[in-house]
Amino acid sequence: MKRKIKYSDELPRKMYEFFLRFDSSSEAPSFVKFARSVGLTTEELTSFLGRKKFARAYRECSEIRRDYLIDRALSRRYDPSFVKFLLTEETDSEESEPTVFRLEVSE
Repeated sequence: MKRKIKYSDELPRKMYEFFLRFDSSSEAPSFVKFARSVGLTTEELTSFLGRKKFARAYRECSEIRRDYLIDRALSRRYDPSFVKFLLTEETDSEESEPTVFRLEVSE
């Protein structure tokens, strides 16, 4: 029996705050971690993308996550090649046009 998931108007704010305040030296923020923190699965979480406010928060959190990964790749805390792979996988899975990322490291 499938459980009924109830949407909360607080969910977009909670998700945004989770991504904005995420701070870890060994982990990156993710929708999996957020979903787990509020007792949902990622499938349940993405089922709310039809709601305008939630979809906007989801896009903003994706940008925060991308920024987080790029910053750590540039500072060499994360492997830049793996970050590029993650970002490429992320854009390939989206329905929109892929985003082109250009990382320059100056010494």
